Amino acid sequence: MAASASTSSPLEEEITLTVKWSGKEYTVRVCGDDSVAELKRRICELTNVLPKRQKLLYPKVGSKLADDSLLLSQLPLKSSLKMTMIGTVEDDIIVDQVDSPEIIDDFELGKDEVIDIKDKDVNKQKLRRRIGQYKIELRNPCREGKKLLVLDIDYTLFDHRSPAENPLQLMRPYLHEFLTAAYAEYDIMIWSATSLKWVELKMGQLGVLSNPNYKITALLDHLAMITVQSDSRGTFDCKPLGLIWAQFPEFYSSRNTIMFDDLRRNFVMNPQNGLVIRPFRKAHANRDSDQELMKLTQYLLAIAELDDLSPLDHNDWELYSEDGPKRRRHA
Repeated sequence: MAASASTSSPLEEEITLTVKWSGKEYTVRVCGDDSVAELKRRICELTNVLPKRQKLLYPKVGSKLADDSLLLSQLPLKSSLKMTMIGTVEDDIIVDQVDSPEIIDDFELGKDEVIDIKDKDVNKQKLRRRIGQYKIELRNPCREGKKLLVLDIDYTLFDHRSPAENPLQLMRPYLHEFLTAAYAEYDIMIWSATSLKWVELKMGQLGVLSNPNYKITALLDHLAMITVQSDSRGTFDCKPLGLIWAQFPEFYSSRNTIMFDDLRRNFVMNPQNGLVIRPFRKAHANRDSDQELMKLTQYLLAIAELDDLSPLDHNDWELYSEDGPKRRRHA
C-alpha cells in the first residue's frame, strides 16, 4: 500500500515522465530516490534500448543526465515533463557485449557499511518497487524441497572477453558436470547484469538450456537489479535475492539460497547468501587447470544436507569436503 501524503517523503513520491524516442512517447514512472541509472533501466524496459546506449536530453538539466549515479531528487524534474532519448536498439548482441566496459575492480565493503546498505529504508523501498515491476518467468517449475542456486555468467561460467572461434572454448571447465550434480539438490537460476536476449543466446550456445541432465528454473537480467549507494564507494548496481524470495516464497528464502558471483558487490543486499567465486579469465591459458566448479560441487553437496544455510560463512567454503562440513562458522 502506498504511503499516505502525510508520511511520504519527497524521495518516495512518484514522478511521471514522458520520454520521446523514435517518433513515439513513453510514460516512465520513477521516484526521487531512484538514480539516473534506474531511470535508464525503466526506459530500457519500454524501448529495449540498453541503458549504456541511451543519451537523455532535457534543457534544464544539461549534462547531469549523463551521471548515472545522480539521484533524480537532485535534478529539477517534475511530473508531466518531457525529455528526449537518443539511442539504438542492439541487434548484434555479441558486438554489444564486446563493446561493454569490463568490470574488474571489485571492492570490499566494511561489515558495518554492508549492514547499513541492506537495512536502509530507501533500499528496501527500491526492492519493493522492483518486486512489483519485474516478473520472473519460469522456464521450468520450482521443485518442492529443493534449495536454490543462483549463478552469475560472466567470469563465473564463461570468459566473455577472450577471443574464440567457438563459444565452447570459453566455457568454464566442468560446467555441465557441475550443473548436473547441483541439480540433484538445487533449483538453478541464472542472473546476469546483461540483457535477457544475450543471456538466452549465450546459455543456448553453451548447451545449458537444452542439456537433458538438468533444467534451468529461470533466467534474470539487468532489469532485475537495483541501484544502491555506499558512503565509501558511491553508487552501484546489485542483485537482491529478495526479488526471488518475494515471488516464490513457498519455495525459496534466505534459509535455502546460495548465490555465486565473481563480484562481491552484487550480493550486498543479502551478503549471508553470497559466495565469491574465483573469476575465470584468459580461458585459453587457464581452462586446463581451472578446478573451481569441481571443488564447488563438493561444497554444494556437502551443505545440501543442512536445513538452514543462513548461519554459514561461505568465505570458508574451501574448508568443506565431500564428506561434509569440517567446520561451520557464524558470520
